[in-house]
Amino acid sequence: MNHTLALSLHAARRRLKIVFAAALGLSLCATAPVSAMAQDATQVVRIAVVAWSSGGKTQYAGASALIDADKSLENALAARHIKLQWVPVSTAAVGTLVNEGFASGTIDFAGYGDLPSVVANAAGTRTKLIVPGGVGSNTYLVVPENSSAKSILDLKGKRIALNRGRPWEVSFNKLLAANGLKLADFRIFNLDPQAGAAAVAAGRVDGFFTLADAWSLADKHVGKIIWSTKNAPDDWKMRAELWGDARFVAQHPDITQIVADAYVRAAWWISQPQNRDAFVKILSASGQPESVIRREYDGEQTTWKQQWAPLFTPALNAHYRDVAAYSAQTRLASTPVDVNSLLAPQFVASALKSLKLENYWSGDTTNVAKQ
Repeated sequence: MNHTLALSLHAARRRLKIVFAAALGLSLCATAPVSAMAQDATQVVRIAVVAWSSGGKTQYAGASALIDADKSLENALAARHIKLQWVPVSTAAVGTLVNEGFASGTIDFAGYGDLPSVVANAAGTRTKLIVPGGVGSNTYLVVPENSSAKSILDLKGKRIALNRGRPWEVSFNKLLAANGLKLADFRIFNLDPQAGAAAVAAGRVDGFFTLADAWSLADKHVGKIIWSTKNAPDDWKMRAELWGDARFVAQHPDITQIVADAYVRAAWWISQPQNRDAFVKILSASGQPESVIRREYDGEQTTWKQQWAPLFTPALNAHYRDVAAYSAQTRLASTPVDVNSLLAPQFVASALKSLKLENYWSGDTTNVAKQ
């Protein structure tokens, strides 16, 4: 990390601490008294988060990076004699590791994607969606630099690298369905993002469906983007949210509320246009170029503020119905999933009220595909 970036990160985190401190006061006022926790055996809250090693330090993804830097959640839990434990998860197998953590009872919360969470519930591992992650992340269709393909139709019958079971598989299915195609129309190579990037760069596959790392392939002139969800309805994007173990949530609603408050507060800070540059710099500490991160968020149909709205909306409900239907159709899920049983909107509602943010985000302005 260069000196300028280090100073930028330091300045950004100082701003976070100042701004979050005021909001933290509001949040703590709304929580149960410390005496109520004296009878609670919970001594640690474990949150699994996608993480990278950067400069000898662990860097977390998204809102968790802010919460870790600010220490507001850590301090709020410490006031109740509870320790916060971040559980780093590799990007190579997020869904598998998180689902194993929930199944074994070794984590209480996790920030991860839509499809693995639905699959976990279908298999009997009960979790609850606590805080939505905003509009979601873009997905991209990349072809080799010298490819003549202009659309997914040009790739019918050809080799596509797609990491099966990952959240962006649902986005890929929507692209196929919109063009009258299905998975069987392609030769699917189940490769993780790193292997998929190498395969498309070497011309060993004809297409690669991935996330924002697509911009890095374009910058290196080994791949080109021919489609992305930037040009599709918002409910085609890949979603990642804060999920909680259903048993923990039922047994410890007050602790769950503290965690939810922290993530809603982080979404509020990120959503302010004046904080956009600082947030991008914090994310770039993961090793992903700042230019890549900026292009991920540029050119969106939804405003920056609304992109981060942690709201339970009809669009979110419809998205998870689509995910549940797809997981059943492809037999990724062993049993049907009742989407309504996954949602726990009361924690966001309480957080918005205690943080005085009830009217900050509009209710449901998401650009949604017509059903």
